[in-house]
Amino acid sequence: MFLFKLVTWEDGEESEGRMQSSGHRLRDVEQHHPLLGGEDELEGAGPGDGERVWFIQDGCGMVCAFMTWFLVLYADFVVTFVMLLPSKSFWYALVNGVAFNCLAVLALTSHLRTMLTDPGAVPKGNATKEYMDSLQLKPGEVIYKCPKCCSIKPERAHHCSICKRCIRKMDHHCPWVNNCVGENNQRFFVLFTMYVALISTHALILSGFQFFTCVKVQWSECSDFSPPVAVMLMIFLCLEGLLFLTFTAVMFGTQIHSICNDETEIERLKNEKPTWERRVRWEGMKTVFGGQPSLLWINPFAGLRLRRLLATRSRRGGPEFSV
Repeated sequence: MFLFKLVTWEDGEESEGRMQSSGHRLRDVEQHHPLLGGEDELEGAGPGDGERVWFIQDGCGMVCAFMTWFLVLYADFVVTFVMLLPSKSFWYALVNGVAFNCLAVLALTSHLRTMLTDPGAVPKGNATKEYMDSLQLKPGEVIYKCPKCCSIKPERAHHCSICKRCIRKMDHHCPWVNNCVGENNQRFFVLFTMYVALISTHALILSGFQFFTCVKVQWSECSDFSPPVAVMLMIFLCLEGLLFLTFTAVMFGTQIHSICNDETEIERLKNEKPTWERRVRWEGMKTVFGGQPSLLWINPFAGLRLRRLLATRSRRGGPEFSV
């Protein structure tokens, strides 16, 4: 018989957008009831789980992630082969080509790190009697259990209906990265939005300059493509650039604001009063990006271990595929 108070947290799933007060989310559970219906619900999470690559098997998310890569590569194709390579200025083509392709690589790397990094998933099915005993809780101490993934819910964790896991410091589930944005991958998501905004701005500037130059010379020797094809490709690039720039700039500003206020988007929407010690402004930035300000903050390759990715073992558990 447990000596502590177990509370089942009926958490609103982020993807469904339900907003309930904390008074409606809590339901007392008899202390002598078993926490699991069977051992088959328990999924072990050893010390190495945080080092596995994380991938959510969601059809919509995978399609959106593929579209993201396709649109970035399309922009790279138009900028490189339609605008820069036919240019008569070698240095203009070289400088802009290197800059745009470097930003594109950084954007796609940030996207991969966001998508393949465990956002802070709570081990599924850890609400067992043995685990409770190992916590050495004080009499009368209150803990929270998620009834959907049967796990002990840490502070500031929320359940995601798509990932089917409780995520620490969950901000939101983003289909474009096919993952939740949480405690462990928020930094990469911020970098992704920043670099996509930069390449969108760069593409719009190059497109405007290309239109001006081509109209000036009446499209003679302006591109290796015929004028109608070149115009259609650049018009679509401009529309894509405007859409991506608007979306990512807003998301980047929202994320920086959340980090500086130490408040996730879910906490802001639910108007949850902070019960934790807030780390605001630079302290919040240091917590998310790690350490003192440096170039490592904007480097999505930082902390990447290729040996870990190449020498991994795979397993399947629920909707995610971990290796």
